Amino acid sequence: MTTYSSRSKSILGNKTVRTLLLGSVATMAFAGLDSPASAQNADELDERNVITVIARKQTETLQEVPVTVTAIGSDTLEKYQVNEIADVVSRVPALNVQVGGSGSGGQISLRGVGSSNISASFDSAVAFDFDGVQVSTMRIVQAGFFDVQQIDVLKGPQSLFFGKSASAGVFAIRSANPTQDWEMAGKASYEFEEKGYTIGGHISGPLSDTLGIRVAAQYQDIEDYVKLAPGTAAFNPDGSIRDSRGLTNFFGRATLQWDPADNFSANLKLNYVKNKNDGAIGHSDINCGANGVADSIYLLQGGLEIPSNADCNDSDGLYHHTDGATAITSQTPDGSAGDPRFNNGIPFGETDIFFGRLKLDYDISDTLTLSSVSGYLSLDAVDTDCYGYVGQFSPTIAGGAGCSDPRNKTEQYTQELRVASDFDGMFNFMVGAFYEDRNIDFNTSQQGVNISFVSADPVTGNTYDWYKKQNTKTEALSFFASATLDLTEQLQLSGGVRWTDEKKTSSISVPYVHAFLSATPAFIDSGFLSGPIEFKDNNFSPEVSIKYQATPDINIYGAFKTGFKSGGVDNSALPSNSLLGFNDSDPAVRAAVADALKFKSETALGGEIGVKAQFADRTVTLNTSVFYYVFDDLQVQNFDASTIQFQTFNASQLTSKGVDVEWGWRTPVEGLNLSGSLAYTDAKFTAPFVTTSGEDLDGRAAARAPKFAANAGFDWSKPMGPLELGLNGNLQYSGSYFTNEDSLTDLRQDSYVSIDGAISVGDPDGKWKLSLVGVNLTDELWVNTSGGRPFLPPGGDDLVVTQNRGRQVFVEASFKF
Repeated sequence: MTTYSSRSKSILGNKTVRTLLLGSVATMAFAGLDSPASAQNADELDERNVITVIARKQTETLQEVPVTVTAIGSDTLEKYQVNEIADVVSRVPALNVQVGGSGSGGQISLRGVGSSNISASFDSAVAFDFDGVQVSTMRIVQAGFFDVQQIDVLKGPQSLFFGKSASAGVFAIRSANPTQDWEMAGKASYEFEEKGYTIGGHISGPLSDTLGIRVAAQYQDIEDYVKLAPGTAAFNPDGSIRDSRGLTNFFGRATLQWDPADNFSANLKLNYVKNKNDGAIGHSDINCGANGVADSIYLLQGGLEIPSNADCNDSDGLYHHTDGATAITSQTPDGSAGDPRFNNGIPFGETDIFFGRLKLDYDISDTLTLSSVSGYLSLDAVDTDCYGYVGQFSPTIAGGAGCSDPRNKTEQYTQELRVASDFDGMFNFMVGAFYEDRNIDFNTSQQGVNISFVSADPVTGNTYDWYKKQNTKTEALSFFASATLDLTEQLQLSGGVRWTDEKKTSSISVPYVHAFLSATPAFIDSGFLSGPIEFKDNNFSPEVSIKYQATPDINIYGAFKTGFKSGGVDNSALPSNSLLGFNDSDPAVRAAVADALKFKSETALGGEIGVKAQFADRTVTLNTSVFYYVFDDLQVQNFDASTIQFQTFNASQLTSKGVDVEWGWRTPVEGLNLSGSLAYTDAKFTAPFVTTSGEDLDGRAAARAPKFAANAGFDWSKPMGPLELGLNGNLQYSGSYFTNEDSLTDLRQDSYVSIDGAISVGDPDGKWKLSLVGVNLTDELWVNTSGGRPFLPPGGDDLVVTQNRGRQVFVEASFKF
């Protein structure tokens, strides 16, 4: 079995680290513990340390809600320069995040369950909730975040309260709101490893007695976001050699809070994000497989081979991303996203996101509240790159092959209405409705054959194989109702059900096919139109939970939950002759072609039992849960490197079971807080599942699901005369795991350890602070996903592996007044 070796050896052995982490949990269990998030400002009054979450569409304390939640506060996010979703992984052991790719653009997995980052047609199995609005496209994972009040990670199915795309959990971000008094804050940092700087800040306060405002913005410029290997055929527009790929991000947000009356409030958030980068494939390296040979790019049935520039060292943090060869990037088809900028073969990416949310709360009476949450998203993302991934420089062939310029344009409108009660008696309820209208255009010019190495199109002069467009419209409507019964002062029973009806209509058009390909029987002609392809499904998702407050500080709960994620229509079909069936006069033939592009809905069923306990005057907390869930028809997409084709299908069944533990301790030492978490996950396929490799994965572990994962951290602040010294540290451990779901011998990522740390000095009242921050100080690289490299020669076995970022070291100055 091919295994991945870490870039640098850990200071501590993995067995030693696991023993330390397990030992710390056991020790804290006797001492009494606190939630990781409560490490922030722990020396303040108990009220300051009460963490609230919105796990059931209402504000509840973390210790009382019968849901397994990890809450990460703003202090922790700022201390460790956490401004990307992928950065949160070190605080949530059961979480895996992949950023990048030409499809959805990102992936979030929990407890071994997630959806592919290479398909824009999949909704995420882990719902992304931004200020109460569910964003269906994972492209927003690339956008990052800033000025955040809190991040909540809800584990397990959450379909009752969050509906679609929450079959495995919820990743929720709550941005900061206007303050009651005027304040201004700013920060500037420089990062030495990637040569990047970040500047940002906010101003917040009351415009009147009833209206508050908060305006925040941040700009980030990273010069060496991806470092290229020496000799890579990559160039600047002026023709000079380029040794890295850069990235810039701008985030802007305006928030208005209006409270004109005691029984009414309105909160409006307007966000704009601009992301620019030098290509889509990011931190993707080449693993040379079992044969240890950097395989060539094998084109035109062996008529052309481009030698690889890969050095078979996938752990040095240097990448081999070549520009597109001139012969195949000199003329993009009219209307394609890369026209005309990609005609020089230099990859680029641009993403524009506008997101707005309006939340209204109206107290109908003393006991009933009507809430409305309206959301609007407009996303326009272009990612150009060359998916041969490698290619040596030569006078006749400068760069690589397999280039494409996918464009993802998404417009989404959502509306949720809720009525919730607040009776004094034993019974309370919530009823609501949700509606989503979403339109996705996923269009791309591609080189799956690279025919222009023979010649450009003699009719148009285009150097791409085809230009394909696919539009998918989604309408989702759901109704939900929940109720709670306080059977006694200590015992509460709650439950409910959500009904969802979802419809997707997709159509495929192919404006252009290279004349050399359309002349063969294998491909369709330019001008193809499929007509509508429809998918419909509906589902009932019930949930029941029981909570027993044994003491004011010990909460025992159990829950039965179900989850649902709608199926849909694949958007990765090639313009091959198989699509000609859409024009057949026989309805049965047309239906069969359409059915071949559809994938089924994904469902989940199971439950968990947990205990949330606090001791020693609530200075210590231990939260533990045991879970067991079965996922049927898990939506999977793999890449077939031999046919250069994505394969979309449903895995028959996956079972995920295990234990989550979170702890923390506000120690007797002034200003010192300890925290951590441990996750044991046993996620594997539990029914026959034959993949594109022809192998049955029944009994094999799921991808991105380490048996053990953990983190342990500390925060310490110490007054020193007129100054305050701060020290912070976090250690993350992950066991080994598969990185793909295609064969019994898929690449395994070895276990690894990474360490974050920070030291700061500043004003005790927070007026200013200077910090030195280290992220991933051990400079570990680990693989999130893997798959066959396109255009392999016979017997070739190179893999494309997507990785995390390496070590980052920041110096930061901040102020607040």
